[in-house]
Amino acid sequence: MAVSNRIGIPEEDAVRDANFVMDIFGFDDRVIDNVLEPEDRQLFYILEEEGMLTTEREETTLYDGREWRTHYWLFKKNAVFVMSEEEREIRRRRKARPQESDVYNQLPDDMWASRQI
Repeated sequence: MAVSNRIGIPEEDAVRDANFVMDIFGFDDRVIDNVLEPEDRQLFYILEEEGMLTTEREETTLYDGREWRTHYWLFKKNAVFVMSEEEREIRRRRKARPQESDVYNQLPDDMWASRQI
């Protein structure tokens, strides 16, 4: 729900993307950037813009004095949970509120009879 709502894509596509992200992360909340293909990384950038993922990097000095950087993606579980709950609440309110078209469905049949002069 969070992916569908935040990115604005059909729910079926959002489920596919969410499953892909969960497959990449597995049971961890951090994954190394090197496991991603460029097309996959694009999805991660989109999710980062929406606040579902973030990045971090570690720097290590190699034995020859060079710096080595390792980039990671972090899954923001709490943020995704909150976004999902917000979407669930929006959908619940939308169902509870009568739609404009429901007003006409609630009128009895004799109200639709034409006026007689």
